[in-house]
Amino acid sequence: MPRAGAARPRRRAALALGVLLGTLLAGCAETTDAPTWQPGTRAGATGTASPAPSGDTPEGKVESVSLSATGDIIMGNAPNRLPPNGGKGFFDSVQKALAADLVMGNLEEPLTVDTGTGKCGANSTRCFQFRAPPEYAAHLRDGGFELLNQANNHGYDYGPKGYRNTQAALEKYDLAHTGAPDQITVVEVEGVKIAVAGFSSYVWSNSLVDIDAASAVIKKAATMADLVVVQVHMGGEGADKTRVRPGTEMFLGENRGDPIKFSHAMIDAGADLVVGHGPHVLRGMEFYQGRLIAYSLGNFAGGGNSLSNNGRLGWGGVLKVSLKPDGSFAGGSFTSTYMNSIGKPTMDPDDRGLGLVRELSRLDFPKSGARLDDEGRITEP
Repeated sequence: MPRAGAARPRRRAALALGVLLGTLLAGCAETTDAPTWQPGTRAGATGTASPAPSGDTPEGKVESVSLSATGDIIMGNAPNRLPPNGGKGFFDSVQKALAADLVMGNLEEPLTVDTGTGKCGANSTRCFQFRAPPEYAAHLRDGGFELLNQANNHGYDYGPKGYRNTQAALEKYDLAHTGAPDQITVVEVEGVKIAVAGFSSYVWSNSLVDIDAASAVIKKAATMADLVVVQVHMGGEGADKTRVRPGTEMFLGENRGDPIKFSHAMIDAGADLVVGHGPHVLRGMEFYQGRLIAYSLGNFAGGGNSLSNNGRLGWGGVLKVSLKPDGSFAGGSFTSTYMNSIGKPTMDPDDRGLGLVRELSRLDFPKSGARLDDEGRITEP
């Protein structure tokens, strides 16, 4: 149910009435053995697409477009923990499930050579850094991905050079990227413009913690496209972090945001879909103002056993949503996957992830929770 007094911005308002963006920098926890990286230069054309002309959606456009999304993706950890056969065919078993007009994923590692500036010092404890060779971007393309989010806690594992190397690797294979400060990535599918912005609690991304600044990004995005999608790395981490409750979540002393407050604010600002990841486990889904929020899509891939696949940590899935050009929900589904013994994403015939998402949606959002049937079809409550 729409909140009393809440009013969503009009789609694609004239840019003369657009929002003046402030600097979007969020604090990042400092440690003695891991430097706090500062963001590099902004992305190129991928992240700074020209705004679409203002006006209403023209006649003759498609009735809806489909978008698919996954949680955390790590294809391997160079140099010694990479999948067999150079990673070829890494996404083959889930490629059909991913297929959509726009396929998105959360890239939880840089694609770079060793820059010599890894975040984990020689005496680090509980510090994890990941990277895959730049040519692994081809595996993402071959799997069907078209847009990758870099707004997460591993985006700067190899510093600003590793971050820029990742963008270059993605662009080499015609893959879009999002997540840098002030970056709004606009793509067009079936004549419908889709703006995607990535958020996290780290300085190399749009701020999850500064909700006013984040809202300004989304309000601007709404002037640039027909649909607005939020990719957000939020919430605590661990097998026991499946529940979504009001309030700020912390992890290792870091502010990982208030998932409910943030997500609702983004929809109030003009977002049509919120895709969450970060806790490494699946979380429930809810509808707010007719828009779907997936609070976490869990672990999708952990090549080279970079991510634990023990119990719920090994479950993930593919979220697929159809949206009308005005942003309204036209249908959706959730397909269960799991990480196999070498961390590759694999279809789950037991639908363990689906069962968990159904249960969590009912428990955490008894009135607003998404309804998922035995086939994974998603409907509003």
